[in-house]
This record gives sequence, C-alpha cells and structure tokens, in this order.
Amino acid sequence: MADIASTLPLEAASVQQVYDKIRSRVHRTPLLTSKTLDKLASSPRDGETGAPDFNIYFKCENYQRIGAFKARGAFSAVTHLIEVLGLDEALALAASEFGIPAHIVMPSISTPSKIAGTREYTNNVRFSGSTAQERESVVAEVIRETGAVLVPPYDHPDIMLGQGTAALEMLEQYVGEYGKRPDDLKIVLTPCGGGGLLSGTAVFFSDKPTLVVGSEPSYQGADDAMRGLSAKPPKRIETVKTLTIADGLRTPLGVLPFDLFTSDAKSIENVYTVTEDEIKMAMRLVLERMKVFVEPSAVVPLAVVLYNAEFRRWARKQQGGEAWDIAVVLSGGNTTIESIIGLYGTPEGQTA
Repeated sequence: MADIASTLPLEAASVQQVYDKIRSRVHRTPLLTSKTLDKLASSPRDGETGAPDFNIYFKCENYQRIGAFKARGAFSAVTHLIEVLGLDEALALAASEFGIPAHIVMPSISTPSKIAGTREYTNNVRFSGSTAQERESVVAEVIRETGAVLVPPYDHPDIMLGQGTAALEMLEQYVGEYGKRPDDLKIVLTPCGGGGLLSGTAVFFSDKPTLVVGSEPSYQGADDAMRGLSAKPPKRIETVKTLTIADGLRTPLGVLPFDLFTSDAKSIENVYTVTEDEIKMAMRLVLERMKVFVEPSAVVPLAVVLYNAEFRRWARKQQGGEAWDIAVVLSGGNTTIESIIGLYGTPEGQTA
C-alpha cells in the first residue's frame, strides 16, 4: 500500500480529486426514493407519542461493480500505487481491470456469493478466521510468500477517500436529479464495519452542514464502534467476533477511522445500533417495497431510521416539526436467494 505520507489529506477536496481519477472505472449508482418507506419512517412506532418526518434518498451501491461500494476504494488505492509509486499489486476487481495479479484474504465464513464474486476476478483467494488478528496472520503469510503489497480493506487514506466518492456522487444526484439545494440534505447514514465508508463519507461532508451517522448491528458485540467511541475516554475495540447476519460488518473499527472520529468530534454525529430482527424487517421492506436486491449489511442504516428509538427521538427534537431530507447508503447486494430464504424461512408446503 502507498505510504500514508504520500497520500492526499483527509479533506473534502481530496474526495473530488480521487473521484476525478476513478470515475471512468466505477458505476454512477442510482439515487432512489420510496414514498412507502418515507411514510413508514415518519409514522409513530410502538411507544412513540410522535414521530420524526423524513424524506429518504437511497444511494444504491448494491449496483456498484462487484456489488458493493468497496470497488471505489480499490480503484483509489490501485491508481495511487500505479500513479505515484509505480507498483503493480492490488485488489481483485481493480487488479483485473489493470491486468495485475492479486491475492485476496477473506474470512472462511464469508457468504458463498462474495467468495464466488471475488473468484471471478482472481484465483488467488486465501481464507482466514473471522477476527482481525486471524486475517492479519494470513496476510503476513501471503506477503512473505509472494512479496505482495498490502491493500487494507478500510484502514488507509486511499481507501477512505475512495469510499467517500459515493457520498460525492450522491450529493451531485440529489442536487442535479432532484433539484434540491446541497444544504437541504440534513443527514447521511452509512453502515459501519471497519469504518472506511463511514469515514470517507464524513470526510466529504466535513465542510458542509450535512450530519453523518454510523449504523451497526448490536448482536454479539458487533457494536464495537459505538461502544469504543462512547467510552470515557474513547478506546478502540480491537477484536470483534460476531455472527451477525450483517456479515459485511463483522470487523472492528479501523485505527484511522477511529482516530478521525475521536480527533474531530464533529466528523460524525453518532453511531446507532439495531437488532437482528430489525435488520431483517428493514431488508424485507427494501426487497418487497422498493424491489431492490440488497444484503443485510446494506439495510442497517435504514433499520436505524425505522426502529432505533434514540435516533428517532433525537431527530424529532432537532427537526422542530420540519420535514428532513436524509440519505441512506445501501452499501451492497452480495447475497443469494438461498441466503435470504435462510433468513426468513421457507413457506409451509414449499422446499428451498
């Protein structure tokens, strides 16, 4: 990976510079709306005496190349390596695009669709345990054997800035396609695993009034970002071992995203969590009402909007009776029909 000293600074202008370099290689994914989900989000939940008022815009990174936002960070990292250092190592999709060899380390419990999708671009897939330490051990082994250059999945400025281009695109579409003013977008919510997407989004909006919110599962300690950032003093949680259905978020918050969030208290508003059942309910709504194919990790921010009582109380208080335009990043769609059936069960009398 490129030396951090040679990377662009973590500021909004850098996201634009990265986008100018990678825009021809990534999809400009759609920004969708749903009146049905607006109505549900703006209706009182159980126990609420009132409700916030939301108009939701969905940035559909499930339509991105490889089915997820991560293609953006991969291309950002590789273009920097080639442009600045002349190196020729990278991630699977970006490496395939440039004709470069790549070695991918992923947890053995990754969903079959993600494994199959990765193998479409490279045969060099190595498996590890699910914790960061187990993955890092296999990565070190691959580097010793091949001399490869490590491209981390989230913990590097090139990755963070690349992921931030989804936010840049989203704001352009909000203004250009929907005729809105930039300042009308009040909140953007993204999932939070390692923090690459959340931190990149926060960097892009750092010079704008839009607030950025992180979203995590609460199951089996997957809410490490919320717990670490809310500790007194804040302390990064280094190990996460969870089998949350939001498998893309089974990783601890990275060092650089943690440092960004703790050094600049205004970088994100907060991180909120949701249960497994709430994730499943949100996913069902996106699948059935929006007809958009997503994975569980992608709908965690929507679940926060719909079901997290703390977030909804905070938003209602801040709104003061005003309707808010907010955006949710649907981060990916790497799942299968079989996996979805496994989440919801098979109707009686049918076989999976």
